[in-house]
Amino acid sequence: MELRSKLPKGLLRFSTAGSVDDGKSTFIGRLLYDTGNIYDDHVQALKVSAEKKGEKKLPLALVTDGLRAEREQGITIDVAYRYFSTEKRRFILADSPGHEQYTRNMATAASTADLTVVLVDARLGILPQTKRHAFVAALLGVPRLLIAVNKMDLVDYSEERFQELVENFRPFIDKLGVREVRFVPLVAADGDNIARRSEAMPWYRGETVLEYLEDVYITADLNHVDLRFPVQYVLRHGGDYRGYAGTIESGALRVGDHVVALPSERTATVTSILLHGRDKVDECSVGDAVAISLSHEIDIARGSMLVRPQNIPKVSTAFNAMVIWCSEEPLAPGARLVIRHTSQEVRAKIAEIEYVIEINELHRTQKTTLELNDIARVSIQCQAPLFLDSYKRNRATGNFIIIDVLSNKTVAAGMVLDRDELRSAETLGRTKHDQAALLHPYESAISKSDRRRTFGVPAVTVWLTGLSGAGKSTIARTFESHVVESGGGIVWLDGDTLRSGLNSDLGFSKQDRTENIRRTAEIAKLLNNSGILVVCSLISPGADQRALARAIVGKDAFFEVYVRASLAACEARDPHGLYARARSGDVAEFTGIDAGYEPPTDPKLVLDTEHMSLAECTEQLLSMIGHDIRR
Repeated sequence: MELRSKLPKGLLRFSTAGSVDDGKSTFIGRLLYDTGNIYDDHVQALKVSAEKKGEKKLPLALVTDGLRAEREQGITIDVAYRYFSTEKRRFILADSPGHEQYTRNMATAASTADLTVVLVDARLGILPQTKRHAFVAALLGVPRLLIAVNKMDLVDYSEERFQELVENFRPFIDKLGVREVRFVPLVAADGDNIARRSEAMPWYRGETVLEYLEDVYITADLNHVDLRFPVQYVLRHGGDYRGYAGTIESGALRVGDHVVALPSERTATVTSILLHGRDKVDECSVGDAVAISLSHEIDIARGSMLVRPQNIPKVSTAFNAMVIWCSEEPLAPGARLVIRHTSQEVRAKIAEIEYVIEINELHRTQKTTLELNDIARVSIQCQAPLFLDSYKRNRATGNFIIIDVLSNKTVAAGMVLDRDELRSAETLGRTKHDQAALLHPYESAISKSDRRRTFGVPAVTVWLTGLSGAGKSTIARTFESHVVESGGGIVWLDGDTLRSGLNSDLGFSKQDRTENIRRTAEIAKLLNNSGILVVCSLISPGADQRALARAIVGKDAFFEVYVRASLAACEARDPHGLYARARSGDVAEFTGIDAGYEPPTDPKLVLDTEHMSLAECTEQLLSMIGHDIRR
């Protein structure tokens, strides 16, 4: 009984969600089966089960439905965790229930997820529970949603039906503030677009589910800025050694760093770091379990926190939070509660229920108590101070659980809020009358028309894509010069320039290329929001990568321009000598040689640099954005 997988790299945590019978368990069973992560005797048992029922297909849903009650009812009623791997990555997968009464289980599964896969039945479309699960995932800070439109075989693999569902769901998801959203059509029972591309849906040119899971870039999710080290234990050894043990929840720490101990606010210097209690190291970072010694003794105990002098969290006994009520017993007036936050436990009370979000109708309701699965904004009062970051800034120090003192049961999970935060909760909690004012709470009060009059150009992103040597940078430089000379405001983001600075930590794997595109698109969006025209010149070889950029910038502000030239022409130009190096083997994964390029299928504009002059290309770009250089 050996697993058919090799030594993996990295770790991705993801959860599944969706309405009942959308096919979550079958989806996971197929994913595990196609990646060789099911034991041979288990596969044989599935075959026997299929034979007994006279079925031709393996009952892959049984792979995750491990409880007897689940097998008998054919549903999932608990969170089923599965650990599996491929050659590229390790995975921790949490299969959560679809029924509304088990929303708390879904929240548990999503609380540590790097992404959530939301299953949608292609026949039934977007159901209230589908929206509920997407909302909860966004509320819990999951940065990515993969919307898996399942059972496409039951709608004749229709591209039109898939696009209809995308268009129906997109406006709702856009309000959630999720960083990245992908849509994939699939047939879980047959494996279409799970680990292999579907022959029945050739119109879909994006990644399979497995390709996305293996390549998605998550390193940027970690908070490397804010040092937060909650002390779990004080260690003493031999009378001289005093160490403080715990896990680095965020940030990094080095020997010689100055730290502040909360709540005493006394300062000291780090003199040694023991990793995993045995290895002496000079530095540690997020996720490391360490024991730290300091230059002198100060008042530190379990529940204390070490931070940087110029980066201290909010220290307070009162704060606002979003909570998910997880108990079948309603919140009782004056209930005696305990909040567990990092390594602290303090007595607390819910001072006020500001509102409860009614997910199905997307509005606020007023309630005097909290019941099972209620999602509410509340004010909390504690008997001792907590060291808090907002959940949006730092998931590790922005989350907490609430425990009932009498029963010792966990009754709620919470996320700390800042006053200006949680766009999704605020927006979806409003009535339709005042939603519009909150859809973009971070936008300036200055209107787009005022900015257009100031900068003289439309605030859009012109995205030049094409092979190396096609002429992207030359066109961008000339385009930039013409706009500036005519008095317009413009910023040029060039791939080579970005890789020498902001993106210097990225390589040329598909995963790193995608992160390169994401960062560039985020910058372009910020500049567009400030009223500035942006021109980007990047190879951006994958259609899915450019789709990501379009989703970030916004489809109405994203102008995809294909700078077209044959490989022979580009290689003859070879402005940086990269083609020659790629041919000789000095450069690996070079687009056009040993890595593919997917030309745009429906670009806003095509500039054929083999047959068009530089002046003609520039004139067409100016015409495309409606800018008159003679004004």
